Amino acid sequence: MSDQDSDILSIDLETARAFERVEYMMARLRQPDTGCNWDLQQNFSTIAAYTLEEAYEVVDAIEKNDMAELKDELGDLLLQVVFHSQMAKEIDAFSFQDVANNLVEKMVRRHPHVFPSGTLASKIDPDNRADEAEIKKRWDEIKREEKLAKMAAGTVPTETDTTLGDIPRGMAPLKRAEKLQKNAAKVGFDWPHYRFVLEKMAEEMEEISEAVAEEKTTDEVAEEIGDLMFCCVNLLRHLKRDPEIVMKQSNDKFEKRYRAMEELLRQQGTPIESTDLETMEAAWQSIKS
Repeated sequence: MSDQDSDILSIDLETARAFERVEYMMARLRQPDTGCNWDLQQNFSTIAAYTLEEAYEVVDAIEKNDMAELKDELGDLLLQVVFHSQMAKEIDAFSFQDVANNLVEKMVRRHPHVFPSGTLASKIDPDNRADEAEIKKRWDEIKREEKLAKMAAGTVPTETDTTLGDIPRGMAPLKRAEKLQKNAAKVGFDWPHYRFVLEKMAEEMEEISEAVAEEKTTDEVAEEIGDLMFCCVNLLRHLKRDPEIVMKQSNDKFEKRYRAMEELLRQQGTPIESTDLETMEAAWQSIKS
């Protein structure tokens, strides 16, 4: 065994002990007689919202480039994985170990350019590395093969056999719109240039204006607005920008300007709660400039 292999084994053992402690902790929290009453009352559905929230907090820490906070938030996200795994273990569905092993098997299978023999012990030729385009193409092919195998085994319904893929309905709507568009684009169902998306956005704006002018129902107007939002995601995709991140940045910009406007009005002796819209707009423009 080389020194490098020895170092890797040492790291693996340390990591294994850390994961054992996490799994033991979660089992204790869910112990019926001596565990935490709050943890014991939870189920997959009640924890799902926390899982999503923790994922967003990880992204927020990354955006702030705060490594201390990122470490903390990644721990919170890991807790969600362990929590779901413990609840699944209690009904004999799967365990945390099953989740980890399944992850390793899947990643080895989807990285034949790194693990050519299909095991962690695989070695590659450093001078014969696959390029990024080839890696992405093979990744998609392997995912497709996995889905076909699951359908053949009856573990997923056959109606999921679509080029759109099996995109979770619970995914954040902007991200799901992007995923749907990307999958459709893989088979050529896409605008050839983003200028066509701009033309479509102008068309959708006209339809919104017409719906309002014709005094259509709020549901009908909302549907037209949804079409425009879908186009906005499409434009960002063509510009290679993540719609979730762009929306987060817009939210942050609004919050920063709004707080500055509040402070400016406070300094002028006019609390925002008792300020008219015209004065607020003037303060807003002052902050922008």
